[in-house]
Amino acid sequence: MATSDMTTAEAGKTWLGHPRGLYLLFFAEMWERFSYYGMRAILIFYLTKHFLFGEDKAYLLYGAYTSLVYITPVIGGYLSDRFLGPRKAVLAGGVFIAIGHFLIAVTEGPGGQDPLFLNGFYLALASIIVGTGFLKANVSVLVGELYPRDDHRRDPAYSIFYMGINMGGMLGPIVCGLLGELWGWSWGFGAAGLGMLLGLVMFVWLKPWLLGRGEPPAPQQLRQPTVAGLSQEWTIYAGAALGIVAIWGVIRYAEMLGYALLGFSALTVIYILWRTVGTLGKVDRDRMFAALFLIALNPLFWGLFEQTGSSLNIFTDRNVDRNILGWDVPASLFQSVNSVFIILFAPLFAVLWTFLDKRRLEPSSPAKFGIGLILCGAGFLVLVAGAAIAGENLTPVLFVFLIYLFHTMAELCFSPVGLSAMTRLSVSSMVGLVMGTWFLAMAAGNFIAGLIARATGSGEVGNVTQVLDVYTQIGWFAVIVGGLVLLVSPYVKRMMHLDTISSNREEH
Repeated sequence: MATSDMTTAEAGKTWLGHPRGLYLLFFAEMWERFSYYGMRAILIFYLTKHFLFGEDKAYLLYGAYTSLVYITPVIGGYLSDRFLGPRKAVLAGGVFIAIGHFLIAVTEGPGGQDPLFLNGFYLALASIIVGTGFLKANVSVLVGELYPRDDHRRDPAYSIFYMGINMGGMLGPIVCGLLGELWGWSWGFGAAGLGMLLGLVMFVWLKPWLLGRGEPPAPQQLRQPTVAGLSQEWTIYAGAALGIVAIWGVIRYAEMLGYALLGFSALTVIYILWRTVGTLGKVDRDRMFAALFLIALNPLFWGLFEQTGSSLNIFTDRNVDRNILGWDVPASLFQSVNSVFIILFAPLFAVLWTFLDKRRLEPSSPAKFGIGLILCGAGFLVLVAGAAIAGENLTPVLFVFLIYLFHTMAELCFSPVGLSAMTRLSVSSMVGLVMGTWFLAMAAGNFIAGLIARATGSGEVGNVTQVLDVYTQIGWFAVIVGGLVLLVSPYVKRMMHLDTISSNREEH
């Protein structure tokens, strides 16, 4: 059978009304998120209990890692747009991530800050960071490539895809957390690496499900030799390996990375604005401005939401009654609660958006962002109210579940909607770069999250006033900003020109 005939035959096969490729990407991203969230659940404890870092140093390293994980997709998105294509970028990223996790497992060492094992750990983090740069933005781009720009299944598709992310986010902390705490840290990190390896196997095996999407823009050029004697493709991979060495050298200087992040963010936005103003027609220019408006809200939302792994995690560990049915649940396992709620509610939100769309009542993407910010702020205010009710006693665990519930609903109004909007509003020549910038804004959010966490103080048992004061302030701030976003959302929606989006991307 000819290749075109095979592609046509595959294109006719759908599951639950969506291309089968969506479910391949669902599982590939599920295992990548298993590895990421599994590692994140135990990372702060690994730093403090194994390497014996003080909390300030541990928070800085944690913040540096999570920020860099969201910076590198900008570079990965650019390399995908210009050279590799999303499919090759995702594959390369998965390989680097798996290597990083296995490297942590084999360099655990006896404990304490032995330079050999500590540098092995830094090198492993650098490999994961570079791998995430290749994979994270581009797997989301691949989802968008499966649908025409005007296809009303796009938002529901990203909600389904986002549920896959959170299945990994649910399983990772439970499996890796329990293995790390009970069997040894190397078992936890090794399990994370195995999860990524499973995702890679599926991605390669079921490649035909992608219907030929995500291939390099110029395959012949990619095979051409460069000055180094390697093909263009392998020169990129060699450059990524050098990038690992560079990140290994700077990751320990976490505070300096924060300032570098701000500068890099500003330059990226200036570059996109320059290309937008200088090369695009009015309609595409308006759409790009709308995309940048949504990107600008990203740092605020994730700065609040990402308290999960830092100050909220510490608060849960020290100031919450975690006894459930006679078992004191480890604080790290609560990292999976958000993902459990996502799994439960993502299908409902996908159905809700489709139901409202058929009746022309669906909120626009900017309006969903405003609703998400309001819900995020409300979550903090609910937790503060629970602590006030408890008084001098430990906060009932119910209120931890409630803040995660509010934040889950906020996330479903924000993240999958944002992913869909970036691919819908971007022109084809910049879709990877814009998606990378979306994640760069999330990196800025992680940096802001670190600043907020440091503002909450030590979080010692019985000394929660400062934590609750900060949560009250950021809660009301998010509610007010969300309300303002709702007010301007009709204007931003007009800039999106949804009525003229065609099924074919314009080339520029």
